[in-house]
Amino acid sequence: MIVNVKESSLVQPAEETPNVGLWNANVDLVVPRFHTPSVYFYRPTGAADFFDPAVMKKGLAKALVPFYPMAGRLRRDEDGRIEINCNAEGVLFVVADTTSVIDDFGDFAPTLELRQLIPAVDYSGGLSTYPLLVLQVTYFKCGGVSLGVGMQHHAADGFSGLHFVNTWSDMSRGLDITLPPFIDRTLLRARDPPRPAFEHIEYLPPPAMKTLSTAAAAVTGDAASKPTAEPAPAAVSIFKLTRDQLNALKAKAKEAGNTISYSTYEMLAGHVWRSACRARGLADDQDTKLYIATDGRSRLRPPLPAGYFGNVIFTTTPIASAGDLGNKPTWFAAGRIHDALGRMDDEYLRSALDYLEVQPDLTALVRGAHTFKCPNLGITSWARLPIHDADFGWGRPIFMGPGGIPFEGLSFILPSPTGDGSMSVAISLQEEHMKLFNSLIYEI
Repeated sequence: MIVNVKESSLVQPAEETPNVGLWNANVDLVVPRFHTPSVYFYRPTGAADFFDPAVMKKGLAKALVPFYPMAGRLRRDEDGRIEINCNAEGVLFVVADTTSVIDDFGDFAPTLELRQLIPAVDYSGGLSTYPLLVLQVTYFKCGGVSLGVGMQHHAADGFSGLHFVNTWSDMSRGLDITLPPFIDRTLLRARDPPRPAFEHIEYLPPPAMKTLSTAAAAVTGDAASKPTAEPAPAAVSIFKLTRDQLNALKAKAKEAGNTISYSTYEMLAGHVWRSACRARGLADDQDTKLYIATDGRSRLRPPLPAGYFGNVIFTTTPIASAGDLGNKPTWFAAGRIHDALGRMDDEYLRSALDYLEVQPDLTALVRGAHTFKCPNLGITSWARLPIHDADFGWGRPIFMGPGGIPFEGLSFILPSPTGDGSMSVAISLQEEHMKLFNSLIYEI
């Protein structure tokens, strides 16, 4: 696919906005340090002004007034802590076209091809040089359009990012803002003095890969082989599970006399974790850690104000042996997830903020390739997020999902764009492991 950039401009707020430094909470600072990529696809409507850049930019400028931090830049305060400099420099808006058609993307797996639909960000000039938000409208030969979004993670998590995009789409249709953003991150400041009360294994290093199982090493007398210098090539795929398949998976919670009820999400996440362990061929004694992105908005007491703008993502991390996950019923994995999520209450989350406060270097805790790679796994669920609500005046998207998965072992759970009760799992695994995962994910 060849993408031709036609126009590139900075869009600034339509009115004067506060010129202030926005303090970042600890949970704003331990997120991956890049622009989170997502892509929307829209079918043509026949409208003469279909995705007119002027309409898009006018709505964007209006939305940047209440969401003014999005138009800013990062900088370090006098203590060296990263904050958002709300200087209204603007967001990047790119207009492009291609001779490809939307159907060329098939099931919209977040491959490198998809990444071309989002502006690339040049990080080489330092953290104050690039926009926090980069946008690209790409016109396809079939008449359809994609909207590529790259959002710097310090600025917003998925919930806040969608709050912005959906407000932008509303304002492009001439509507007023329905829920103003709440812009004050000191609500997530650590207690003084900090009082961490838990171990917080979510921030401790994940289990390392055992190159040989203990039993095999005992039999052969071999020591662990040296790790290979080159990481194995990764593949990205997306798998749709129908409502019937999800119901069958949920019914497996009753196997072997289990009486505890698990949610569809817990059973699906457990199934993905279990299937990944089996596809990777992990030894029975290999520990594996699951990283579950967990929204703290409704778990904190009192709950954060509606419209809180920032990152409120904590991490739930059940750990189990691959043998237990593979040999026990699927509900065993779901049970580990259920129990771990149950611990994520206000007391635990406040303790996590305090734990981060006393760490000498938060950069050491930033998630990256080392976090999710084999034998571990990350799951981010967008199933309850309003990812299909961005109607700019020409209808809802036929698909919205990640515009790339940067790390092997990271996965996303996506809701159906048609409301048919299905869910899709987008995942990155080593190529050899993906071949097995292709079939294991459907062994329900």
